[in-house]
Amino acid sequence: MTRKPSKPASPQRSRDSRLTALHLAPESLGFALDSAAQAIGAVRQGAALPAALQSVFMSLPETVATASRGAVQDIAYRTTRRLGIAEWLVAKLVRKAPPPHIAHVLACALALLADEESNAAYAPFTVVDQAVEAIGARREIAFAKGLVNAVLRNFLREREALLADAQNNAVAHWNYPVWWIDAVRNAWPDAWQDMLAAGNSQGPLTLRVNARRSTVDAYLQTLREHQIAATQVGDHAVRLDTPMPVDRIPGFSEGVVSVQDAGAQLAAQLLGVRDGMRVLDACAAPGGKTGHLLELADIDLIALESDATRARRIGENLQRLGLHAHVRVGDAGNPAQWHDAADQPFDRILADVPCSASGIVRRHPDIRWLRRASDIPALVEEQRRILEALWPLVKTGGELLYVTCSIFPEEGELQAQWFGNQHADAVRLDAPGQLLPAVARAPADVSAGSRAGQSTGSSLDHDGFFYARFQKR
Repeated sequence: MTRKPSKPASPQRSRDSRLTALHLAPESLGFALDSAAQAIGAVRQGAALPAALQSVFMSLPETVATASRGAVQDIAYRTTRRLGIAEWLVAKLVRKAPPPHIAHVLACALALLADEESNAAYAPFTVVDQAVEAIGARREIAFAKGLVNAVLRNFLREREALLADAQNNAVAHWNYPVWWIDAVRNAWPDAWQDMLAAGNSQGPLTLRVNARRSTVDAYLQTLREHQIAATQVGDHAVRLDTPMPVDRIPGFSEGVVSVQDAGAQLAAQLLGVRDGMRVLDACAAPGGKTGHLLELADIDLIALESDATRARRIGENLQRLGLHAHVRVGDAGNPAQWHDAADQPFDRILADVPCSASGIVRRHPDIRWLRRASDIPALVEEQRRILEALWPLVKTGGELLYVTCSIFPEEGELQAQWFGNQHADAVRLDAPGQLLPAVARAPADVSAGSRAGQSTGSSLDHDGFFYARFQKR
């Protein structure tokens, strides 16, 4: 389970400036640049990008938000993936640091202009024109229209030289903070460049077929009937060739499929649940793994989540699937809050603990800019607290599956080794160990595991995860 650093997003604008921005047509690129820049500003102040975008959309009339949503989200996510080079270019091209919103509009525009031509979303002259329009639509910064026009045109004139120069700056080249680059390079000296590059790509749309409702073969046939190209990438996993909104995915609203990364789908399979088992899904929100467990067997399952709002999402997801679990709100590291001492121990515990989320950065590109190096030791301590609290709840002969969506060894293999050394009654079983982020290159079986602790690569398209299984003697 990911715990992304977040605080309430604040667009930081007056009522007058909001109305001024609305002078731009909602479907225009200028409006999208202005709105995306607000979200980027909120991220730079510590807000998670989804929360920042939600705050922007909630400040707009519903019709305006609907008309602009797709473009605003696309630009905000593109910019977050390219924020290192975008901010480097702003500093390089602007002699004196401009006011924040101007800098963020420039960053969004430069992120679009710096993108490879094959991946470009807009024509360069359109980006320049609309960025100038976005600045001019706000009275308080309209004075900077000439500056923005000159900066963007200068970039286009010197584009190749500037992009070449940017390669000499680690943050601009890789689009990650220096500490993150160093941590990945030190942990994975043979794979660090591919891993950083993978995090700058856009993750695929992978579905999990509900084993109670269909099979992969049957669902692939359904997709063919709808002229949707897809490929099987796991026991229950199907990857769409082209992502699309969930309301257009056949069977989604009926619970036939769910959205879940191929690497994440390994959790329920590795837990090996069977009918009649008593199972705990600790740190369960938003309920993806909970639903998968219930699809695989008739079990008595407790889905635990510390945040009441996030816990409600578990119930919503299970309702769509037509499945049921006992959803409880409580701290996994403090069983006294939610577990009666007289209750039976668990046959299986899934401990998908809070982590850095460094393995899913391509889906959540803001994580790299929100995390700090000091977060990792604190997360390691939190993971240990939870593991120590959960292990006594595993019955003899039962199993605990430790999971993180991290690529940092401190949260993966080193943590698993620590746990094994702490508990003489913990026998480590086969599991994939570290799954490094991988982009599809050739068919392979993502469900195949490796010996405990070994790093595994896969030619399938999946995020980064760590898996360790322990059985109680």
